[in-house]
Amino acid sequence: MSHTIRDKQKLLNRVRRIRGQVDAIERALVDESDCLALLQQITSCRGAMNGLLGVVLEDHIRTHLVDVDHAGDDKDDGKEQLIEIVRSYFK
Repeated sequence: MSHTIRDKQKLLNRVRRIRGQVDAIERALVDESDCLALLQQITSCRGAMNGLLGVVLEDHIRTHLVDVDHAGDDKDDGKEQLIEIVRSYFK
């Protein structure tokens, strides 16, 4: 995954922020915080995960699947990879 190495620090920073959000959710549960505040923290974390997924997926498509279209037989493999990723996201 050469495209993730290129933006490695940015991706790691995103993951660390998400980890902080998950830790805050755990603290809120332990402290029996207000449900509304907990729901807001969960949706914020989900948004951050969706953002991370979007960045990595876009880079994957641009790096691996766009060039696959010109390669011939691998075109269907690229399409299947993308379909599988999107399906797994919606499970």
